Amino acid sequence: MKTLLIFGVSPKQGTGYQVLQLVKQSHPDWHCITLARDNTFAKQLVNQGIETYVGDATDRVLVKQLCDLAGTDSTIVSTLGGETGNYQAQRIIIDCAEQTGIKQMVLVTSLGCGDSWATLSARAKQAFGHAVREKSLAETWLQTSKLNFLILRPGGLRDGEMTQNAQCYYQQEVHGFIHRIDLAKIIIDKIANHEFGNCAYSVVDPSLTVTY
Repeated sequence: MKTLLIFGVSPKQGTGYQVLQLVKQSHPDWHCITLARDNTFAKQLVNQGIETYVGDATDRVLVKQLCDLAGTDSTIVSTLGGETGNYQAQRIIIDCAEQTGIKQMVLVTSLGCGDSWATLSARAKQAFGHAVREKSLAETWLQTSKLNFLILRPGGLRDGEMTQNAQCYYQQEVHGFIHRIDLAKIIIDKIANHEFGNCAYSVVDPSLTVTY
């Protein structure tokens, strides 16, 4: 049985939440463990049959306990947002995974991170450049760790039905949007097919126009 340890699940039904829902539908034999900040939301997840703990990813002791609980054969998925402290939390997760002996991780960041920084417009850098820089630091910490990794840099995240048109691009400048549910499907498919490869991909849906 495959175990996923998921960080970044929020009551706003973001990508992490979509991953949980898709796993229940497509891989009911997988075991998901997640960390939620909100106690009420955590209870909702528990009622859905998801093993959920309450706390913050910056709590090193708690993150280490969850990594021990998940076990060395588990896969970590982090979809933590770009708020202040993102790098600190991601670093703790990566460090605890290494200490525990977990071998693989999927990290979701955003377009503009790492070597794609130059593709951001001046306006975009001013608007959310700080968050992108924190995520870039997290990417570097993961890339220089012992973990096998997959980094996904989605374009603008949108709600909507699955289109199944989203694509991964390697070392190409791309711009655009992607539905959260399609990003979640890519995450699950990559894990199911053991497609890590220690690479970073930009992810957008070419069927969604910039004016969408």
